[in-house]
Amino acid sequence: MSAGTIRSAAATHAGAVRSHNEDAVLDRPDLGLWAVADGAGGHDCGEVASGMIAAALERIPPGLSAAELLSEVRRCIGDTHAALREMAEARGRGAIIASTVVVLIVRGTHFACLWAGDSRAYLLRGGALSQLTRDHSLVQELVEAGAITAAQAEGHPRANVITRAVGAESDGLELDKVSGRLLPGDRLLLCSDGVCKTLNDAELTGVLAAAEPPAEALIAMALARNVTDNVSAVIVDFMPGDIMNEDGGDPERTLRRS
Repeated sequence: MSAGTIRSAAATHAGAVRSHNEDAVLDRPDLGLWAVADGAGGHDCGEVASGMIAAALERIPPGLSAAELLSEVRRCIGDTHAALREMAEARGRGAIIASTVVVLIVRGTHFACLWAGDSRAYLLRGGALSQLTRDHSLVQELVEAGAITAAQAEGHPRANVITRAVGAESDGLELDKVSGRLLPGDRLLLCSDGVCKTLNDAELTGVLAAAEPPAEALIAMALARNVTDNVSAVIVDFMPGDIMNEDGGDPERTLRRS
């Protein structure tokens, strides 16, 4: 699908082992809004949690300014967090219904990415891949504390333990955010951890730089590796062309500060 200078596509699959898919994707170039949500593994009804996030974001109406869209995204995810907490409490002590989420907003030549958990966002620019998000996970904390190396984190027995998620134990949910300016030719990837834990950075770069359509190619490569997790990918391409500032203001300042 395309909308002005943006082209996007999404793909999701249960994987080579699991019988059902707990991931959900959102592909809304008409809003400048994309997301991947991954129902938290080992918890009750992960597909319910991820589906509720995607459905809430899907209901956001068109025609919003950058500030209004950011506010709506935060509201939708916050409301979903509260609803999932209420559902879990009704099930009894110890129940958790949760999901990671990574959301991308593009307005004009600027983007903002919000997330909770270990679903990731990447930027491919000039053939070089950079990770935009920081995992909210136990192994990431161990790496940052110097307890293990990044290489050891990849095969760590607790690599699937996340420290933040929509619907998790904390009463309030904090979404981290990064923002920046886009250049023509930029390609952004949102993915669940089934993709980035199966394919290394060099493989991600190779597929993103060469494959068309890249979302399906990433899923196919992960399946060829007999991926044990669900896999989802959303690709957003920033195409050369005339740029319209739809807000009539400064979307960079809005997406950076809101």
